[in-house]
Formats: sequence, structure tokens, C-alpha cells
Amino acid sequence: MTTTDTRPGGPAPDRDADVVLELDGLSVSFPTDDGPLHAVRGVSYRLRRGEALGIVGESGSGKSVTSLAVMGLLPKTAEVAGSAKVLGQEMVGLPDDRISKVRGNKIAMIFQDPLTSLNPVYTVGRQIAEAVRAHNAVGERQARARAVDLLRTVGIPFPEQRVDSYPHELSGGMRQRVVIAIAMANDPDVIIADEPTTALDVTVQAQVLEALETARRETGAALVLITHDLGVIAGHVDRVAVMYAGRLVETGGVDEVFARPLMPYTLGLVGSLPRMDADRHERLTPILGSPPSLLRLPPGCPFAPRCPMAEDRCREEDPALRAPDGGGHAAACHFSERLRDARPADLFRPTAADAVPAGPAAPEAGSADVAEAGAERAAAGAGAAPAAAAEPILAASHLVKNFPVRSKGFLRRRIGEVQAVSDVSLELYPHETLALVGESGCGKSTTARLLLGLVPLTSGRVEHRGTDLAGLGRAGMRRLRRDLQLVFQDPFASLDPRMTVFELIAEPLRIHGLFADGGRERVRGLLATVGLDPEHGSRYPHEFSGGQRQRIGIARALALRPEVLILDEPVSALDVSIQAGVINLLEDLQEEFGLSYLFVSHDLSVVRHIADRVAVMYLGKIMEVATTRQLFGGAAHPYTQALISAIPLPDPPKERARERILVTGDVPSPTDPPSGCRFRTRCPKFANELTDAERTRCVEEVPALIDRGEGHRSACHYAEALKLV
Repeated sequence: MTTTDTRPGGPAPDRDADVVLELDGLSVSFPTDDGPLHAVRGVSYRLRRGEALGIVGESGSGKSVTSLAVMGLLPKTAEVAGSAKVLGQEMVGLPDDRISKVRGNKIAMIFQDPLTSLNPVYTVGRQIAEAVRAHNAVGERQARARAVDLLRTVGIPFPEQRVDSYPHELSGGMRQRVVIAIAMANDPDVIIADEPTTALDVTVQAQVLEALETARRETGAALVLITHDLGVIAGHVDRVAVMYAGRLVETGGVDEVFARPLMPYTLGLVGSLPRMDADRHERLTPILGSPPSLLRLPPGCPFAPRCPMAEDRCREEDPALRAPDGGGHAAACHFSERLRDARPADLFRPTAADAVPAGPAAPEAGSADVAEAGAERAAAGAGAAPAAAAEPILAASHLVKNFPVRSKGFLRRRIGEVQAVSDVSLELYPHETLALVGESGCGKSTTARLLLGLVPLTSGRVEHRGTDLAGLGRAGMRRLRRDLQLVFQDPFASLDPRMTVFELIAEPLRIHGLFADGGRERVRGLLATVGLDPEHGSRYPHEFSGGQRQRIGIARALALRPEVLILDEPVSALDVSIQAGVINLLEDLQEEFGLSYLFVSHDLSVVRHIADRVAVMYLGKIMEVATTRQLFGGAAHPYTQALISAIPLPDPPKERARERILVTGDVPSPTDPPSGCRFRTRCPKFANELTDAERTRCVEEVPALIDRGEGHRSACHYAEALKLV
């Protein structure tokens, strides 16, 4: 067994009494009709009191199953072998009545989806009190008082009132903080947090991570943080464990692993991440291929089929987890020494498989040509404001969209309305990527659908090359669809599971009467263009990975050769390595076909990498518009500053040294938005820096979107540029 028992502050090899969680050769398999599925294979590690361990890896690598095995929460069909000890007590094979005394008391778990973790028929206070009373002989009044204290500790405002709220009455971030409060209820020795921030906006993520840090300080618990976000790992753990195909492939101190990875897979994960502190023209380095099936693992190293360093030995012999220099940094690689000073681009260089193959509608271009074109574009001023003489392809003026709110019952009377989009104006120029960013519910996706005419306008105007969409009839809108296409967030939900991939891509051609004119070859060319094998056109969507399905969605959108793609969160549901490949593909396609993109996203690190200009939305209104260079060089609006501040950097020293701008509270209801500036109820500047007279202006006067110079516009009475990265 190879473990990493040291923390960045120094080794502590003789403190066995401080070990609160110890796994030794833990394995989990599930019986299937095709044989056993080996989800976890021989995982071993030690966790000391007060220590934080981050576990990272792609979906299906075994991260969550490992922790569920420790908690005794796997289904009865699961076959668990090896050892998992909490404070020296063996958990594997422990009867349910005895494991219940440990679970929630000595070890607690925070699950990914708080809504499914909480009982919808009980108040949150009752559920916290239930956790307290399960392990302590206290009365209802004492348990309720403890629940109020815990809600206050995790940062929920007005805990005396919120204790009587039901889960559906709270936002996602508040529900997650309630789950953290339940985990804290009995001062456990170990807290396992399984993707606690995955479905949350970045500002809410920052609040939840702060609550998690508070939980550690208050309870003194050790933490196992499971996540796919390397930025979260960089700033909140002491050690890192990287999992691949059910086993640990690298462990060590967080600074060591990020600075000098010893496993090609870890190096690939680091290179796959778009970073806010990196230049836009730098190309991402995705890991090609997909993780192996856990039903049929290849012989030797399971990463060998995707590893550029693989040799015959790698395909024959599975490497042990070992420390090359005898220290605490260990990796499961035969050739770890070769990676001492390697960068991701050195190992995962663009290859023919990563390049965009030339289809019938595309000129010949290899990855080197595309990279050179991107560099030339950056040198020529990519990210600069559009030339004044350029005419926008798509222009929106004063868009407003209100959705009715109706009463319950048979008559369903209209009792109000939701202001989803309020006075939004945008322009998209040729060969430009305009990013639309903001928190969930700010109106980004609704705005995108208004631009396509998929949702009727309440008021406003949308023009395509000077033609008002409102004046087009049904036939005119159908012709317009050839020029404007949409790529959805969830590729699986947007692809008909009953149709083959070939038919899915051919369908737009058939609808517009274009298939007869070389449609079959065009479909095969589109599959090749997005990096898929044309011979796989007879397969169905469920036979492809998530990243491949997104490529299918992009190929379908390109079938009619549009000039504008509206991309609604196209990479948010993908693993980082797959995300990098899709981002590279989108950049390559823009160079090949001269496309314009409206890129809807909440991830500003992705936005910095791909966008020329950025429009920031909050509660239905545009708060700031700037080029990417202007925005990240000096964001002017307090909301934009908070968004940038909340994005973690996958660089431990930088991440720990950053100063956070935390917003408090949740987004107000769009049925009753605040007067004046809509952001004032959460604005740190409003709360801490302005005078009473200045606050009065923010309450009474709606700030206009004013040009601060060189096309940089912001809607704040007291805007002040601030560089945060």
C-alpha cells in the first residue's frame, strides 16, 4: 500500500493516533449481465484530523462510489472488499444498526444534490434537529435551538425564521448550506463532501465553500472534498488524490501535484482547463479518447490507450502507485521521471485526431494552421471592440419579455408577471464571439431564444442584417433558420433517441429540401468535420459519450451552413478533458467557416478563452459590456467583479493569495425586482463603501448603461475599474 501521509506544513509519520479515516485496498464491484463491473479497485489512503483531501477525476472514475462504500450506503448487491476504518472502527461489513451509530456522528456526508438529500414534507429545522437528537439525549427545544445556531453558523440570514421553512422555499445555495448544517450537527471527525458545488452559480459556490470552511473550523473535522473542479481543489485542500478507472493514479500535496504532475493523466487534466489568468490565444490541450469501460478494462495501465507516452510495457503491466523520490508524492506510471519539467502542451500536442478534418464544405486546414491563424488573430487585436464601420449580423434593441404569473385553481387568473428580460440591447458582428454571462435565472437563455424568435417578444426589436424578424412570416422565419442555429446545453435531451446520428444530421437538410443535392456526402463530411468517424452514422445517440453527443449537436447545427450559432451552455455538463476538446472544436470551426457565436455561459474562465466581447446580465438587465481584454483587465461593475472573484484558479499559491469579493444573499424575485439598481441588495460596495446620499441614489435611480471609454459600458452610478486576475 502506498499512501501520502504528509501535509504541506511538514511530515507527521508517527502520529497514528491522529488518523481519523483509513482505507486499505478498498474495492467495490457490481454484478451485471455482462460480468462484474469493477467500480473501485484497491484504493488506499489515510486522512488525519483537521486535514483536507481532494479527490478528482472524470465521471465514472469511482470517486463517489468510494465514499459511499465508507458510509455504508451502497446497494446490497454491491460487493465490497478491503478495509475502511473510521477512528479505528472497521466500516466494511458492519451491520446496519451499528453503522448507523457511526454515520452522522463520527462521519458525515454532504451530497451533490441538496434537494434530494432533504425531505420535502419536513421543515429544515426539524431535519437538523432530527440529526441532533439521533445521537444526543436532548429535548425538542434544545435541538431546535441547536438547529438555529447551525443555520446561523453556515451563513443563512434570519435563521430564527428560516428554521421553519421547507426545502422548496429555499434557493439551491441555501439548501446546500442546510445540508452542511446537518453534517455539522454532531461535530463529526470526518466530513465527506461529494461535489457540493457542482450545480451552483459561481457566486453561490463561493458562499457554500465559505460555509464548508466554517464547518471545518467549528467541528475540527477532516474533510474529503470530491469534485471535478481543479480550481476548488487548489484553494481548499491540503492533499490531492487523482482517480482514473476506479483506482488512485496520483497522490501528493496540493502544491506538488499542480506544479509537477507525475502522471500523464493529471498533466492532461491541468492542461484541459481554460484559465482566467491565461492569454486567450493559448490553445487548450485535451486528453484524447474516453475512459475505458470498467466491465472490460484493457491489460496493463488503463490510461495507456489515451497516453502519448505509452510503450509496450504500459500495455502489459499495470504500474503500482509509487513515489519516485521516496517522498509523499506518488504516481501510478512507469515513466514518472520523464514528466518532471513537462508542460501539458509538451505531451498532449495537437494531433490529426484533434485537428478539424476537412469536410466537403471546408477548406483543408490542419491543427497547426488553425493555431497559427488563432495566434495571428490575437496579434491583430482579437478581443478588441468591433470596427465602427462594421454592420452587425444580429442586433437586438430594448428587448422585453414578461411571463405571466397565474393563480392556482381552475380559473388560473393572471395575478402578476415575471420580468425575465428587461430592456436588453445587443449587437453580434461578423466572425465575432459575444458571450452572455450571469447567474442562473438572469435571463441569458431567454434572451437567446428571443433572438431566434423561439419565444415571442413582449416588446423590442430583433434584426438580422437590417431585417426586422417581426415582419417575417412563417416562410420567412424558416428561411432565416438556415442562417441562425442553436446548440443546446444538454445534447442528450436535444437529440431524438429513436433516430440514428446520420438521420439526425440529415433532418435539417430534408426539411429545407437540400438533401437530394449531395446530402449524404454532406452528412458524412460534417461528421468528419466535428471529429467523429463517418462510419458511425448508423449508431444511436446513447451509444456515444457526452462530448461526442455535443459534437453531433454541433454537426446538426452546421448542416444548413449558418452564419450564426447560438450556443446555450454548450460545455457546462462535460468533464474538463472533454470540455477542452469541444472548445477547441468551436474555435477551429469559427476559423474554418467564418461563424459568429453568441456564447451563453456562467463560466467566466471559459468565456475568457473563447469570447471577443462579453455582456454581463443580472436579473434581466445588462450590467456591463466590454471586450474580453477590457473586462478581465479592469471590470467596472461590482457584480462583474464579484463574478470574476468567485471563479477559482487551478493554481494553489495564486488561489490562496487572492482576495474574495463575496456577495451575500440570493437573487431577488424577478416578480418584484428592487427599485433603482437591481444589484444593490447584494452589492458589497453599496453595503460597505457608499455614503447615505449615494445609497439613496442607488435606491431611487436606475443606472444607465454608460460608455466609460473605448466601448466599455457599465450600468453603475459609481463604477470603478478593478483588475482581479
